[in-house]
Amino acid sequence: MAKLSVINRGEKRRKTVEKYAKKRADLVAVINDQSLSVEDRFEARLKMQALPRNSSPVRLRNRCALTGRPRGVFRKFGLGRGKLRDFVMQGEVPGMIKASW
Repeated sequence: MAKLSVINRGEKRRKTVEKYAKKRADLVAVINDQSLSVEDRFEARLKMQALPRNSSPVRLRNRCALTGRPRGVFRKFGLGRGKLRDFVMQGEVPGMIKASW
């Protein structure tokens, strides 16, 4: 089980990313628009740099919904490999069976 403070920090980052997503997308559009002047694009870049660091989606980390484990998380299920294995062995995940060959 991950520390509760680390899990809460990740949730706080998710909220910050969601809050600034629209503003960030608008600034990226201005920065990438080649038809605008260099000064306008540079000003947009400065505004982008002024945004909080935690507003960047790159800083998010996928975690297991049950344990908070940061590694070995399956996106489709939102669970870590250990918990997913437990659920599969109990037959609670439809269509998944233990591999045997």
